[in-house]
Amino acid sequence: MTKLSVNINKFATLRNSRGGDNPNVLKAALDAERFGADGVTVHPRPDERHIRYSDVREIKKAIKTEFNIEGNPQEQKFVDLVLEVRPHQVTLVPDALVQITSNHGWDTIANKDYLVNIISVFKNAGIRTSIFVDPDVAMIEGAKASGTDRIELYTEGYAKHFFEDKEAAIRPYVEAAKVANELGLGMNAGHDLDLQNLRYFVQHIPGLLEVSIGHALVCDAIYLGYENAVQMYKRQLQ
Repeated sequence: MTKLSVNINKFATLRNSRGGDNPNVLKAALDAERFGADGVTVHPRPDERHIRYSDVREIKKAIKTEFNIEGNPQEQKFVDLVLEVRPHQVTLVPDALVQITSNHGWDTIANKDYLVNIISVFKNAGIRTSIFVDPDVAMIEGAKASGTDRIELYTEGYAKHFFEDKEAAIRPYVEAAKVANELGLGMNAGHDLDLQNLRYFVQHIPGLLEVSIGHALVCDAIYLGYENAVQMYKRQLQ
């Protein structure tokens, strides 16, 4: 069954908007675990506008489920943190400093030499690597050449067009998944997946190992309750 990793960045955004420690980010991670999530994801940025580097250290010490750290490895501060904390997985994204959220995958062809080098840094430290990619066959093939263990399919395009024509929306992801499976790449997915579009995606993407979901799950938790929301997302994956 596809695993659910809960991205808890939005808890940190809410905390930081008021100051203090409410909601407590460490508790959000531990509760995600307690409510049935298979893992916890964080995406610290250099300005620490949501997840702080101190949060990452505290979470790694406390949780028992899988820990995934996302970020741009072109920031040396991020690389140093990952090598210090040693999560189960690092997901590399080509974010600019000022970006609100991730909005594209790596050009794995143009950035091949860079990716080969930085991925080897993490893999030599025993950390599983994943890189954010668009559902483009050439980019999947480039990802294989980079030496990454997994890819994370960037799913905003699917989510954006799901209600217009879900068959057309899923098609490039099916093609990308087929190539990834043939190449022996592990496959994750994330961005704008929610309770309405998740099940259809999982049903049509063979070999999908993990989805990382944060924004939609936290929004649902406001109305449904955090525990209930985690369980509802887990049921979509069955």
